[in-house]
Amino acid sequence: MLNIPFWKRLLIWGVVALTLAMALPNLFYNRVEQHNDAIKAIEKQGETPEREAAVAGWPSFLPSNLVNLGLDLRGGAYLLGEVQVQDVYADRMDGYWPEVRDALRAERDTVGAIRRVEGAPGVLEIRIGNPEGMERALEVVRKLQRPILNLTGVGSNDIVVSGQGDVLTVQLSDAEKQATDDRTIRQTLEIVRRRVDEVGTREPSIQRQGEDRIVIQVPGIGSADELKALIGTTAQLTFRGVVGRTPDPQADPGVGNEVLPSMDDQGVYYIVERGSVVSGEDLTDAQPSFDQNGRPAVSFRFNPAGARKFGDYTAGHIGEPFAIVLDNEVISAPVIQDHIAGGSGIITGSFTIEDSTQLAVLLRAGALPAKMTFLQERTIGPELGQDSIDAGRTATAVAFVAVLFFMWASYGLFGLFANVALVINIGMIFGLLSLIGATLTLPGIAGIALTVGMAVDANVLIFERIREELRTARGPARAIEIGYEKAMSAIIDANITTLITAGILYALGTGPVRGFAVTLAIGIVTSVFCAVYVTRLIIVMWFERRRPKTIEV
Repeated sequence: MLNIPFWKRLLIWGVVALTLAMALPNLFYNRVEQHNDAIKAIEKQGETPEREAAVAGWPSFLPSNLVNLGLDLRGGAYLLGEVQVQDVYADRMDGYWPEVRDALRAERDTVGAIRRVEGAPGVLEIRIGNPEGMERALEVVRKLQRPILNLTGVGSNDIVVSGQGDVLTVQLSDAEKQATDDRTIRQTLEIVRRRVDEVGTREPSIQRQGEDRIVIQVPGIGSADELKALIGTTAQLTFRGVVGRTPDPQADPGVGNEVLPSMDDQGVYYIVERGSVVSGEDLTDAQPSFDQNGRPAVSFRFNPAGARKFGDYTAGHIGEPFAIVLDNEVISAPVIQDHIAGGSGIITGSFTIEDSTQLAVLLRAGALPAKMTFLQERTIGPELGQDSIDAGRTATAVAFVAVLFFMWASYGLFGLFANVALVINIGMIFGLLSLIGATLTLPGIAGIALTVGMAVDANVLIFERIREELRTARGPARAIEIGYEKAMSAIIDANITTLITAGILYALGTGPVRGFAVTLAIGIVTSVFCAVYVTRLIIVMWFERRRPKTIEV
């Protein structure tokens, strides 16, 4: 134990130095934050003297990751929204109507004249002129059923078709409703995240809660009303003709065209027409599906007006690409293979099932898929956030000083060694939080304060064990060696159980509880590392230099 190899010493001090370097930017928080914001602004909007000065305010060769401050520390806005997922069912049925109508018109001799009648929300009801042709009508419409593309709906179709008298009824199946609800929440999350990210807010927290609710926390924003207005902004989704591709973002696109970047392919730019063929306002549905070869794809459907415009365009541009543009970025540019009538189409490519699902989400990210009702809203002022920071800092400092005094008073010189490791431990916690980009909240500060008290537990076990060995008249070197060996099992058991608890808190908790769990888990790991390796290395280096005949712990 008292002969630690040089490579192991180098590794221990290297880990310490690296994590402390990662924590360093937090000592200059405002300067580093301005540095990071200026870099992002230059990438998006170009250089200005003010931004260049902000970038120069922090050396580029030093780490610049920060521990992000949560809503309760920075101040900001909090919203709890409920998504009205049932609104989507009616839109889906409106999108199905043109396809069902065209299919039944081809069987007019059998089913007679067809007419849509007013039905319950989310239900498509069609009256046929010849009730005797109902069986044929049901057969024709059931051919329009599509298999559900998710694990829970395997073997199920997306619509249920029934008939009674002269009225044919089409509605979503229960499995498709469940899949639609999930897609609606995911689409809403994507839209809200894009809207919030667009204004440059720092580390917003946007999470699903339960079946149909979304929690939105945005630090640094002025008020809940401002956040609601921001979320209500509609993204721009358009379908445009493609003139060509270029690697040069400054290329001359020609009159009536513009150059837009590709969302997926870095360095690829598309020259597209400024005028759109159809826009996202005409899109009623987009969902993952399979192409004729069984490969993942994305199917989409327009409303009647959009279907007519899209059909006319595809008829005259077969073999040409067209661009799907979201917020001035080309997310896909498929080639038109055939005249697309009826207002529906399919996008193919080298997709996985996850890719096709994500693209379907992006296609609907132009507008909220369903109305969102805000159940709770709260604004936290920056002054309250600063008060929370000051209170948390004071609590942590008091705990820190008390632990330092206790260890020095109880264990003398060895307590001072443990105190040095404790200081290193706190720095390592902030270094790891900065590395993973964690958000620090008030419960997170509580987790750090708790870690300060728990951090010396391992040292207490070790030192007490060394005391016992010294009472048996063992030499100091042997007493130290046995103390570390025999205390190890108790240290591992105690910290593993606490680490499991932190994992359960993270898995089952939300928001602040997760923040507490993250800081607690990181604190456990760094505490064990500092007690078992750092403190021991300090003691070994001291022992090698002094060679004491006796020691007092």
